[in-house]
Amino acid sequence: MNKAEILVIDDEAPIRKLLEITLESNDYKVWLAETGKEGILMAVNHPPELILLDIGLPDKSGHEILKELRTWYNKAIIILSVQNSEGDIVKALDNGATDYLTKPFRSAELLARIRSVIRRNQTNDDCSIFTCRDLQIDFGARIIKRNDEMLKLTATEYNLLALFMKNEGRVLTHQYILKEIWGNSYQTETQYLRVFVGTLRKKIEENPNQPKYIITESGVGYRFS
Repeated sequence: MNKAEILVIDDEAPIRKLLEITLESNDYKVWLAETGKEGILMAVNHPPELILLDIGLPDKSGHEILKELRTWYNKAIIILSVQNSEGDIVKALDNGATDYLTKPFRSAELLARIRSVIRRNQTNDDCSIFTCRDLQIDFGARIIKRNDEMLKLTATEYNLLALFMKNEGRVLTHQYILKEIWGNSYQTETQYLRVFVGTLRKKIEENPNQPKYIITESGVGYRFS
């Protein structure tokens, strides 16, 4: 039984009902809110494991709600929206969204995203050993292994891969990655990032031209799958 609690903030009654049925049938506890204000009150009074947030709310923009939540709420927030422009997606991710799905979405994909972010919520990254298929990272010892063989990575390559693995399943924007790894002054150097991702793929991927770990999200950033 999952029993993880999920808060849905969406003004469309059919979507709320669909999500309620889908999530409860997969053993999640569901809370429903149709306005941003109601959603924030619910989150404050009973912080959930995950929030599903619509951008087009009647009282406040979902982007504003997202920023307000991120002043104190540090667990996963997945955006569900009909707005599918790169600008909207990047804005949401830069404001702290964990992931972004456009409506209409497939229930199976949403459930997979939810499982991924909840698993990450429950992992203590600083002292854990994280395994994904043939890759393993020991965050405490700063060791990366592939098929039980230690990989020789530069400090930057290690930091980049560790950032990806800590955020498994989450889309990271170019700007976010550049800021986290190289600092504020590098946030426009997307070509710089592309080069390092390329060299890292050569070390961890069986076929760097068809990566199975570091997936490109066109125009937005990368996702570690």
